[in-house]
Amino acid sequence: MTSRIAGLGFAAMLLLSAAHADAATAGKRIALSNNYAGNSWRQTMLTSWTDATGQAVKMGIVKEAPAFTTAENQVTEQAAQIQNMILQGYDAIVIDAASPNALNGAIKSACDAGITVISFDGVVTAPCAWRLTVDFKGMGAEQVEYLAQRLPQGGNLIQIRGLAGTSIDDAFNQGMLDELKRHPNFHLVSTVYGNWTQTVAQKAVAGVLPGLPDIAGVLTEGGDGYGAAQAFSSAGRKEPIIIMGNRQDELAWWKQQHDKDGYTTMSSSIAPGVVTLAFWVAQQVLDGHPPPKDLQVPYLKISQDTLADTLAKTPSGGLANKLYTQQDAEQLRAVGH
Repeated sequence: MTSRIAGLGFAAMLLLSAAHADAATAGKRIALSNNYAGNSWRQTMLTSWTDATGQAVKMGIVKEAPAFTTAENQVTEQAAQIQNMILQGYDAIVIDAASPNALNGAIKSACDAGITVISFDGVVTAPCAWRLTVDFKGMGAEQVEYLAQRLPQGGNLIQIRGLAGTSIDDAFNQGMLDELKRHPNFHLVSTVYGNWTQTVAQKAVAGVLPGLPDIAGVLTEGGDGYGAAQAFSSAGRKEPIIIMGNRQDELAWWKQQHDKDGYTTMSSSIAPGVVTLAFWVAQQVLDGHPPPKDLQVPYLKISQDTLADTLAKTPSGGLANKLYTQQDAEQLRAVGH
């Protein structure tokens, strides 16, 4: 059964109580296995990990918590990375996986060696692993629903997909396609891959725009909204309703356009700080307090009403984010049970 995090507080790491330094995990070692670092979301995710784990190490909650990223988004490379972590004797592995299924052999080897495995973002299906999931399929469907409300007459759409071959992209895509079946007045006239990166998305959209009719909306997966807007601007075409993510540049562009001519859209994304929740779940499991194996994390939503406040809190060049604490993981365990 899936458990939801409800009403969790997102306190700063410095608010952790000193009492937690007495955790039985003081001598434990937790490693992060990351399959990709080629965009700002992943970079912020890695920074969030370093910030949270660095504080935990200083407080004596764990011994160490290094992060490792593969050079390419390849299953074979990440599987080898996990095998190396097994040989190094880590007590837990937190993983953002290149594939939900193809790493199961390596995950099982880790579990058989007594290692706790916590997957997040790109989760795995291995029964022995924990999964912190986001409803990416629902996020994709929600975008189409929003456009249907804003554009009851329908129109032509562009879809910007994420990183090909990942479970996240597949789930987003399926949610969008399923919901589009319910709205036949929308026509998906082009699909491109943006790799969740502004520059790649801009180039991809710019490459298809010359041959396309008027576009009413753009479906996205995060990190690509501003790139899409720039492509339309460079082509001298009116910007359609572009679904935004949580990057500062796209939020700033959205606010600028709204202030200028009332441009309105929405944003839904996963906060890169979800990695900190995965860390604390791993710590709780090692401390003898495991939550249920399947946990659903709410995704980050930004509306027109919350845009200005969110943007004001988002650093230039960064992302809107949420950091989780040890107390959040403890409360998650209580909610789950």
